[in-house]
Amino acid sequence: MPKEYRTIEEVAGPLMMVRGVEDVDYNDLGEIELADGETRRCKVLEIDGGNALVQLFESATGINLASSKVRFLGRSMELGVSEDMLSRVFDGLGRPIDGGPAILPEKRLDINGLPMNPAARNYPQEFIQTGVSAIDGLNTLVRGQKLPIFSASGLPHAQLAAQIARQAKVRGTDEPFAVVFAAMGITFEESNYFIESFKETGAIDRTVMFVNLANDPAVERIATPRMALTAAEYLAFDKGMHVLVILTDITNYADALREVSAARKEVPGRRGYPGYMYTDLATLYERAGRQKGKTGSITMIPILTMPEDDKTHPIPDLTGYITEGQIILSRELYRKNVAPPIDVLPSLSRLKDKGIGEGKTRADHADTMNQLFAAYARGKDAKELMVILGEAALTDIDKLYAKFADAFEKEYVSQGYETNRDIEETLALGWKLLSILPRSELKRIKDDYLDEYYVEK
Repeated sequence: MPKEYRTIEEVAGPLMMVRGVEDVDYNDLGEIELADGETRRCKVLEIDGGNALVQLFESATGINLASSKVRFLGRSMELGVSEDMLSRVFDGLGRPIDGGPAILPEKRLDINGLPMNPAARNYPQEFIQTGVSAIDGLNTLVRGQKLPIFSASGLPHAQLAAQIARQAKVRGTDEPFAVVFAAMGITFEESNYFIESFKETGAIDRTVMFVNLANDPAVERIATPRMALTAAEYLAFDKGMHVLVILTDITNYADALREVSAARKEVPGRRGYPGYMYTDLATLYERAGRQKGKTGSITMIPILTMPEDDKTHPIPDLTGYITEGQIILSRELYRKNVAPPIDVLPSLSRLKDKGIGEGKTRADHADTMNQLFAAYARGKDAKELMVILGEAALTDIDKLYAKFADAFEKEYVSQGYETNRDIEETLALGWKLLSILPRSELKRIKDDYLDEYYVEK
């Protein structure tokens, strides 16, 4: 039986000091029992001799220092896992909130996970079809990759996240595919949107959801992605599933980290965020990947809203260092009613060449991708020139490129949130758009592919 302490010295916001403790370690879980028998959870943030600084998971309201007692459980936070988690909705601490029964765990896992030995990692190399042309065709997602979406406030990243969660699949295999969806600091309305969207399409059956609302405690927000990744590791490496983890919104997570750091009176780093934020984010992102000798995998799409649309802000900046590329949503495209408003030129998937080509998508994929990038970039330049100098200043070929850029945004990028295009449709659409340009302009595509797919206008 854990020893009980009645030595609570002070409570300051979410922090509490307990004196005279023995055999208590950093990160240990604790329970506070109030005079009326109510219990609340806490964890140890700092140990200094016999003094323990603990952080409350719930509010400190109603804690009477004289009549409350604390028990330390001698273990860090754990999640009870089982395959029954699929189709269920949990709060940020892993408690069911969908009205269903509690999970009977097959085992309990530490939510901080175990670091994956770099030598045991397998290279990401299989194509994941999201059904979104701007991702599949141009910034391909590969199994085991970490590919964040950089959004901004007011942009429809929630719709894009829900669309990817509903549509994503590994082609050509009948291996089980699951989605683990973790929402941090979102509104009830957003949470409801995700849950209803998954229920409508039946995607909920293969989804595990963890929802931390904006009015939930900040410390719970820090646990939420770790809960989700623990569930994902269990499904991937114990049950052999391909798991797609979607984390939204990493900005709310980082703000919670800053709030807790400020409460602990730590020296702040850039913009007030703690100096260890890079390491902390890495402990989340690096849990994605594939392991040698195991069929399952974890592919991760973290979503973050860039404060003030600034991609040099610490959160997107550090995320960009750790992950393999980024999908950037554009306010300008959103104003043009392009849905999803993915800005393909600054977006990048560093592993896309590993997941495309013969036997994965199609042999002509790489060439058409490069040609579409080049043509769209030139078309955008032509349109800028047109704004400054007028249409008369453009050559005939520049006018074709400008026409291509408009058609590309309208037909290829803008597909709506309900359309699920397989890779063949995406490639066919790419060829249809490239046929706006004369064959002599398509210098990045091999003649064999041009002979097979190019249609003269």
